[in-house]
Amino acid sequence: MSILCRLRQSYPKRYYSTILSPNSSTPLSSIEKSRAALNLLKTEKNPERILDICRAASLTPEAHIDRVAFSAAISKLSKCNHFEGIRQYLEELKTRPDLRNERFVSHAIVLYGQADMLDHAIRSFKEMEELGIRRSVKSLNSLLFACLLAKNYKEVNRIFLEFPRIYGIEPNLDTYNTVIKAFCESGSSNSVFSVLAEMERKSVKPNKITFNTWLAGFYEEKKFEEVGKVLKLMEKHGLKPGLSTYNSRIHSLCKLKKTSEAKALFDGMKSTGSKPNSVTYSHLIYGFCREGKTEEAKKLFEEMKKRGFQPDSHCYFSLLHFLCQGEDFETALLISQECMAKGWFANISTMQKLVNGLASISKVDEAKDLIKQIKEKFTANSDKWDEIEAGLPQ
Repeated sequence: MSILCRLRQSYPKRYYSTILSPNSSTPLSSIEKSRAALNLLKTEKNPERILDICRAASLTPEAHIDRVAFSAAISKLSKCNHFEGIRQYLEELKTRPDLRNERFVSHAIVLYGQADMLDHAIRSFKEMEELGIRRSVKSLNSLLFACLLAKNYKEVNRIFLEFPRIYGIEPNLDTYNTVIKAFCESGSSNSVFSVLAEMERKSVKPNKITFNTWLAGFYEEKKFEEVGKVLKLMEKHGLKPGLSTYNSRIHSLCKLKKTSEAKALFDGMKSTGSKPNSVTYSHLIYGFCREGKTEEAKKLFEEMKKRGFQPDSHCYFSLLHFLCQGEDFETALLISQECMAKGWFANISTMQKLVNGLASISKVDEAKDLIKQIKEKFTANSDKWDEIEAGLPQ
């Protein structure tokens, strides 16, 4: 362990507690620590301070909020190239008695993958036995997923071919699905035929994730004839295309700017009795917006709400962005008001475009009212919005 790590471990507990709650003398519960840490990590830029926040919260991979905080911290540290800090922190955590288990090491492997530190991910997997931790398919799958996060598809293939034999681990469905995703992301969707054949030999039954991933791969490669083959294979394995499959296909077509074809699939889906959900509508709305067909997008948005589906913030923001881009500022104003009523505010560039757009169509009062609402929500940006307001026609 480095001198720096030993020094940090010798810091009094009071030092770390003041990081998370400087104005409180009441000890925080575990979940309160995690929430405070996640909130601080959103704005913190100093790498050493980021590490101190994580240490103060005593994060573990047991709770979802802790896993989110871990991921946020690693992302920030990676962006500022503080890779040594990542290594020191994760290796330091491995010495904690409560984290000397496969669950934590598997999580550390994934975090190393997120940071594109695959050599450390592989070393962590290999060193498990030295730590007295038994390897299983769980840690193997974490290592494959780490390679996927790092987009190192050659390593996915190498580890998949070599490690099960070397370490006596039998791949399971998650193993195969990760490998299939790697082939599809790397433009080698045809290789999945051989993976599926191996699954059959090993009596591992594919699921809808298997086929949805494969379909998305062939769509990405524009091999539309292969899509039909995959759908037939899906039926052969006793799986009927359900909502997740339709959503995957619709999303893929929209990404290819074939939204009219996606809409035809959507209509066909409804005619067979399959019910869409908010995700289906969001894919189509975004697809039509990207192609400049905002009228179709608006119709779907209204249909979506009439059918009782709630658009998420991303759906609102996408529609708002493209409406402003298409200079439909009146509709954009209505969408923004609806969105803000839910507590969701689009980014500053979109809102500035809307404010200026409203002013350009003689709706200065509406523009000023919008600015007022934004300033009440984001007091830190008040000066910026004061400048924008001062530039509006009087």
